[in-house]
Amino acid sequence: MKSHSLFSVRMLVTTLCGIGIAAGVVVFRAQADQWDKRTILTVDQPIQVRDTYLPAGQYVFKLLNSSSDRHVVQIFNRDQTHIIDTILAIPNYQLEPKGKSQFLFWETPPGTARALRAWFYPGDNFGQEFPYPKHLRQLETASAAVSVPAPSVSTAVLSQQTAEARPEPTPTPTPQPSEAQSMAAESQRPVELAQNAPPPTPEAAPPPPQTPPPQPEPMPERLPKTGSPYPTIGLAGLVSLALYAVLRLKILA
Repeated sequence: MKSHSLFSVRMLVTTLCGIGIAAGVVVFRAQADQWDKRTILTVDQPIQVRDTYLPAGQYVFKLLNSSSDRHVVQIFNRDQTHIIDTILAIPNYQLEPKGKSQFLFWETPPGTARALRAWFYPGDNFGQEFPYPKHLRQLETASAAVSVPAPSVSTAVLSQQTAEARPEPTPTPTPQPSEAQSMAAESQRPVELAQNAPPPTPEAAPPPPQTPPPQPEPMPERLPKTGSPYPTIGLAGLVSLALYAVLRLKILA
C-alpha cells in the first residue's frame, strides 16, 4: 500500500515538473517574440527607410537585443541570413494600440520611393519612428511607346479605288504673248549705259576761322579819383604859418 502511494506521489511530482518545464518554455518563447518585436513586412513597390533603399520584396524588422536602448531597429532579408541596415529610430506614441502591425509612410513627391515613417508592434502604444530621408530615390519609369496602327487592307483598297476613279484635272493652256507685244515690251525696258565717270574731286577744306585782334579798352571820360586831400591841407597850413610870421615881423618892426 505504501509502495503504491509512493509511486503515485512520484508520478504526480514528475507530471507537475513536466508541466512546469513546458509552461516555462512556452512563456520564454512568447517573451522572446515580444522582446525583439520580430515583424515581417512585404512590399510590392520600392520603399525607403531613412536613406536605405529597399526594392519590392519581403523583409524582417527586429529590435536590437539591448536592454539600454529599445529603439535600434535591424532590417534583415527574408531568410534573416543577411542584415541590410541598423537604424536608430525615435520613440513614437499612439493613443489606441492596434491588434496588428502598423506601418505608416511619409508623403513623398510623385515619381519617388515611399518613405517609411513609423512602425508599431501589435498591442503596443509606443513604436519606432524613422526620420524623413535626406535623399529620395527616383523611381525608374519606363516610357510606353505609342504605336500607330497600320491601315487595314479594305481601307487601303478603297483609297486606291477612289484615287483611280477620280478624273485627272485638265491642264489650262497658258496664253502665249504675240510678237508685237514682245517687241513693245522690249522697247519699253530701260537701257542701262555704262559710263566711265571720273571720280568726284574732293572739296577743299574750309580755312580755319581767324580770330580778330584784341581791341584796346576805351579810356574813361573821367579819371578816377586816386589822390588824397591830406597833402593839400598840409600845404594850406604851411602857407598860413608863413603869412602869420610875415605879419608878426611887421608888427614888431
